[in-house]
Amino acid sequence: MKNFEDIQNLVHDDIKKTDQVLIDHLSSDVALINQMSGYIINAGGKRLRPLLLLLCARATNYQGEHHHLMAVVIELIHTATLLHDDIVDESNTRRGKETANEVWGNAASVLVGDFLYSRAFEMMVKPDSMHIMKLLSKATNEIAQGEVMQLLNCQNSELTEKEYYRVIERKTAVLFQAATQIGAILSNADEQQELALRDYGLHLGNAFQIIDDVLDYESDFETMGKEVGDDLAEGKTTLPMIYALENTSGDKRDILINAIENADNSQIDQVVDILSSVNAFDYTRQKAQESADLAKQSLSILQNSDYKEAMILLCDLSLARKS
Repeated sequence: MKNFEDIQNLVHDDIKKTDQVLIDHLSSDVALINQMSGYIINAGGKRLRPLLLLLCARATNYQGEHHHLMAVVIELIHTATLLHDDIVDESNTRRGKETANEVWGNAASVLVGDFLYSRAFEMMVKPDSMHIMKLLSKATNEIAQGEVMQLLNCQNSELTEKEYYRVIERKTAVLFQAATQIGAILSNADEQQELALRDYGLHLGNAFQIIDDVLDYESDFETMGKEVGDDLAEGKTTLPMIYALENTSGDKRDILINAIENADNSQIDQVVDILSSVNAFDYTRQKAQESADLAKQSLSILQNSDYKEAMILLCDLSLARKS
């Protein structure tokens, strides 16, 4: 097993069934919902979070069918957050395509995001597991808190690394954590395995988001589907900038502070040069590596299998990705 396609092939049948469940549950007698839902779901992306749930269920020997349903729940919650994110960030492109709010407007995007959330909650009761319902209710609430925390920290040049981790754990990692933990719950795995998979998802989610924050400065539109420095233009203080602010002084530091506090990416090339000069990207990738290593260590409790191997490989692929 060497790449993401190999991992997908490992659970090909599960992915196919999950896709059908997704199609079946997105249908509505409201034409605009069908139109927008189809546009959003088909906009691309690797559907990593539902894939994680499928892998964790199989790694703990789940033999039922509810993992397809719960994988869709995770994807719907994630998609709803993206819809709302794009409105808050005033984004007009995602993965190289126009955002839903750019095509249909903010009002329609908010309402369809609400539809996806409510459909997810409608579906999550079907396994009849209070444990899963509590977990997902809490995760969804924490995601919302993370988004508010990020909003409050916009244009904050004094954000600390500790505060940054608090934001990304709630905004991103908590849904990874829910996906991996649900895989174990469905299998009736013992408490040690469930907590191990929960930790795996948390650490992998952190690593994934940290790399995302590096790519915002290092990638390009053709690869990422968005402009370089978009986070900076939205006033988001991410780990490369936090590290650079702590390791610069004088004019260079003033340039960085001005860029953050004015949400200004007009001097993005100069900002990237400053970040590179203090090894901010190397430091950030090192932190992502540490999180990925913790994710791998969490899996030591699982029996060896192709599914476990795939989960370990996902840690490496998350660090090496370009988009």
